[in-house]
Amino acid sequence: MRALFLRDLALAIRAGGGFGLGLAFFLLVAVLMPLGVGPDQGVLGRIAPGVLWVGALLACLLSLDRLFALDVEDGSLDLLATAPLPLEGVVAAKALAHWVVTGLPLVLAAPVLGLELNLAPGGYAWLVVSLLVGTPALSVIGAFGTALTVGLKRGGLLMSLLVLPMYVPTLIFGAEVVRRGAAGLEFGGALVFLAAITLGALALLPFAAAAAIRVNLR
Repeated sequence: MRALFLRDLALAIRAGGGFGLGLAFFLLVAVLMPLGVGPDQGVLGRIAPGVLWVGALLACLLSLDRLFALDVEDGSLDLLATAPLPLEGVVAAKALAHWVVTGLPLVLAAPVLGLELNLAPGGYAWLVVSLLVGTPALSVIGAFGTALTVGLKRGGLLMSLLVLPMYVPTLIFGAEVVRRGAAGLEFGGALVFLAAITLGALALLPFAAAAAIRVNLR
């Protein structure tokens, strides 16, 4: 499993579908938003939690279509399906690699972009915490959506349509944690719900994704 994780890290970086692409997209969203809504610092501060979370969500979505694509193209997915390592472990390793090259850089860059969007000082720590708790769910949910479209030609659009509705609860509670933290309000309930979504996704979706891959490989 460790070897598969390291292989996927190397492939994601070499193929240009990881760290750099997602981070660049996240940066563009944060830079373009003030140009679209105007320079009013009060408005930017109010919308900053939602904008940063939407940017992180779309940046994660951007690289999902390549999660299994290279393995399908070279036939290695068939070998992985018959390997001693359970297919659920394969899905988990790929989702972890996706989070490391996409989600983790977003977590590290978010405070800088929050400063650009005039996020209230009390929100920076909770922005990092919410992204750190919530972005693993984005990668695991994305792995499940990608597994449903394995082998389909031009399945990227279908995958996006399947995944986006499942992303909505994570987006709502993640942005709510930041908004409440920035305003000095109680945010424990939103953070608990966000953590519950992530833990539930980690516990259940690797099995669902593995089952979908088995069906698509028949």
